[in-house]
Amino acid sequence: MGKSEHIENTLARLPHQPGVYQYFDEEKRILYVGKAKDLKKRVSSYFTKQHQYGKTRLLVSKIHDIEWLVAPSEADALLLENSLIKEHKPLYNIQLKDDKTYPFIVIKKERFPRIFATRQFIKDGSEYFGPFPSVKVMHTVLDLCRKLYPIRTCALALSEDNIANQKFRVCLEFHIGNCMGPCVGKQTEEAYNESIAAIRYLLRGHLGEVVRALELQMAHAAETFRFEEAEQFKRKLAAVKKYQAKNTIVHTGINDVEVYSIVQDARCAYVNFLKIQNGTITKGHTSEVRRKLGEEPKEILEAAIVQMRDKFGSDANSIYTPFEIDLPLNGVQLHVPQRGDKLRLVEMSERNAKFFMRDRQKQMEQTHPEAATQRLLETAKEDLRLSELPVHIECFDNSNIQGTNPASACVVFKNGKPAKSDYRKFNIRTVDGPDDFASMTEVVHRRYHRLVTDGEPLPQLIVIDGGKGQLSHALEALESLGLRGKIAIIGIAKRLEEIYYPGDQHPLFLDKRSSTLKLIQHLRNEAHRFSLDHHRKRRSKAALRSELDEIPGVGPKTRHALLAHFKTVDAIRKAPEDQLLAVVNLKVARTILNHFKA
Repeated sequence: MGKSEHIENTLARLPHQPGVYQYFDEEKRILYVGKAKDLKKRVSSYFTKQHQYGKTRLLVSKIHDIEWLVAPSEADALLLENSLIKEHKPLYNIQLKDDKTYPFIVIKKERFPRIFATRQFIKDGSEYFGPFPSVKVMHTVLDLCRKLYPIRTCALALSEDNIANQKFRVCLEFHIGNCMGPCVGKQTEEAYNESIAAIRYLLRGHLGEVVRALELQMAHAAETFRFEEAEQFKRKLAAVKKYQAKNTIVHTGINDVEVYSIVQDARCAYVNFLKIQNGTITKGHTSEVRRKLGEEPKEILEAAIVQMRDKFGSDANSIYTPFEIDLPLNGVQLHVPQRGDKLRLVEMSERNAKFFMRDRQKQMEQTHPEAATQRLLETAKEDLRLSELPVHIECFDNSNIQGTNPASACVVFKNGKPAKSDYRKFNIRTVDGPDDFASMTEVVHRRYHRLVTDGEPLPQLIVIDGGKGQLSHALEALESLGLRGKIAIIGIAKRLEEIYYPGDQHPLFLDKRSSTLKLIQHLRNEAHRFSLDHHRKRRSKAALRSELDEIPGVGPKTRHALLAHFKTVDAIRKAPEDQLLAVVNLKVARTILNHFKA
């Protein structure tokens, strides 16, 4: 049985049920894991429709076998998909790009629990909090815990027998006030565990509860005239509030919320995650996601949310996103904020993602200077929906004033930069009067007829300075040469900077800050400058010729001699007879003087 027949038979057996599917290559290596509301419809779509992205077509060509697992619901399929991706790390699946192990704070499961930082997750019943994207933030939290609640840092086995038998002696930490001496019975297990419970609240981000507890303890100590203890509680309260102030305060009514946003360039997407508890941002992290199959932002964000909730152990019951997503998480409400503090949280998340993206781009450019050019071309390819990188771009512009001296210019950009030695000027030959459309047809035909005839490389993109009219006439020229469809061509209109495509009724509007639009504007402005400069020179030259040609007895040789000597027509007009005699004879000199006096 051949590959295609095996795939067809497998597709025929797929059920109309939610579940997870897995694609395998010829050597039984797993290529891709996906989830589906309807396995039969989703998997069949890979083999029945045309795919826009080449990577998707490549994936389909490699599939030799399909396996699937039916799940009770779409939510179960989502969780199963995530666990399979973590286990197998398939080549074509989106995965968060993190090449490091993040630190946790652990409350060790033991008598008189220790609290310390670790990068190892051991399933021994201990409690782990994190991971913390920043080691600095992790140490800040850990230091706060130890400052508020003195706990032991030693690894002694504090069993009842060991303490009763006075096996240990207090250390320096006890003498400087960082430990209450549980190793020698100076602190009971009950009192120690109260401190651990308070630390647990703090690590979960419930700073409000910690503040209220400290305020009550401080007030009670003051009422019972234990002023030294009250002062200690006051210092602890100040430490918590100082730590809280370092975190962004949002709104006390926003509690137990996750915020996600996404930005992307041509290669990667960047997903930001914020955790909000009791009106305070307690955690923030941005992950880089390498796009595998040209996925849309919605698909990337959905996959990233599941992976980030799993990575950070977050289980908030509300999620804010910048646009609607389809994520079947049980007990979780999805929101797209429209105003107020909630919208500002999403905007803050987007700003963090953008800063992270720009930082990564700068890092890449520092180590690989050519990366900036590559990124620009890849972004332009994606924004303009091109089939190949626009390494070689050409732009055309026409110039004329009331139909006089019509001229055109072609500017050439290679690797995103002007290649001035390849610029070309055109004098319009076949068009009478101010006809921009016909002029565009002529110069585009002349340019590419010459390149084809000489065997020169063609550009990947042609930019026409103008809207639908100029674009359609340029397209006619390409069609007459058999080049339509072989070179991408667009028009840019000046009024709203809209981009027109052949055959598309509605234009494309690029973000005004996008690098692609700035590149096209640079091309258009350079073409306009070069074309206008050529037109001015032609007009000036024509004006000089007409002024001197009107004088009887002044032929081409005399005109050339006069301009060589006096440089300008104005200088000739002002010259007295004796100066003119240095170039021409008396008869011609007087004729010139009489002409300019008339």
